[in-house]
Amino acid sequence: MPSSLYVHVPFCEQICHYCDFNKFFLKNQPVEEYVDLAIQEMQMTVEKYPQKHAIRTIYVGGGTPTSLDTPTLEKLLKGIKSTFTLHDEVEWTVEVNPGSADQEKLNMLKAVGVNRLSIGAQTFDPMLLQTINRDHKPTDVGETVQMSIQAGITNLSVDLMFGLPNQTMEQWKDTLSKLVELPVAHVSAYSLKVEPKTVFYQLWQKGRLPLLPQELEADMYDYLKEFLGKNHFSQYEISNFAKTGKESIHNLTYWDNNEYYGIGAGAHSYVYGIRRMNHGPLPKYMKALKASELPYLDEHPVSQVERMEEQMFMGLRKRKGISVTEFKKRFNKDVEDVFPTVVSSLREKGLLDLDGDYLLLTEKGMLLGNEVFEQFLLTEED
Repeated sequence: MPSSLYVHVPFCEQICHYCDFNKFFLKNQPVEEYVDLAIQEMQMTVEKYPQKHAIRTIYVGGGTPTSLDTPTLEKLLKGIKSTFTLHDEVEWTVEVNPGSADQEKLNMLKAVGVNRLSIGAQTFDPMLLQTINRDHKPTDVGETVQMSIQAGITNLSVDLMFGLPNQTMEQWKDTLSKLVELPVAHVSAYSLKVEPKTVFYQLWQKGRLPLLPQELEADMYDYLKEFLGKNHFSQYEISNFAKTGKESIHNLTYWDNNEYYGIGAGAHSYVYGIRRMNHGPLPKYMKALKASELPYLDEHPVSQVERMEEQMFMGLRKRKGISVTEFKKRFNKDVEDVFPTVVSSLREKGLLDLDGDYLLLTEKGMLLGNEVFEQFLLTEED
């Protein structure tokens, strides 16, 4: 049963060249109507799929949630509070672009109940910020951190990217050095993936995107792990690092393959054993809700086989891996009975290890994550 909530705000003041998330230029968009309809979707969702647990984690992402003006964003957040029953110790994260939130907006977030921010820095190099079409300056990151702390929100995460076009190892080292000077407790660091329907994809198709050699990207990842480890950040997932006790509980919802509500245009949800995806285009999303219909584009009941597959390739993203006991408890089957040749083969290749009760990726396995995960796709039900 869901105890987590994701809410999507699909508006941006500028479109980043790598981004394939559902998003629209803010200007001339029906923002206030969207917020009203998103709140309506929350109410309809809870009515149809009632809560059985208080919401333990909330993540408001985008797009850029803080591109909304303060009263409109406040209305959305208060809509969450008035619709869902929240846990006393809810982890409530809002994504913030550096420079997109002033002190008034951050104070409002704190007053409503937000207690964690995810700040999209990506890089501290001004030339690389231009390359990826980010509209903030490197100094905006530190200013946003300080204003957040002044507002009383001290649980802060920063997003970084590596493997960017023409990025050098020195630029990457400099970004990480600047990062650890900030009072932040969590880092998410992702390598560039060139996705369809992005500016970078168009450039790549024309042969005009200078991607880094795989060896350099692997070296950047190795340096990331080593450097953050020396600076008291423990790796708890392939791309995520945290100081003690500051892991993202919301992200762990996904990696533990637990259910969650999803609200907003293009949002995904996993409720009562069914995965759903909302309409992405605003007109379709809004039209459904205006007709008092939930805005689902697709619904997929998840079979036991799919749940076992997902348990493996989501759970193996975690540094500690998958509990063999928990797998048996959840599915009434042993991991090695469900995936008899896969587990032994991956262990022989040095990609998978067994540490007590946990199956986990080795260092080599983490570098080849997707190649390992695809081994756990079953073709037929046992």
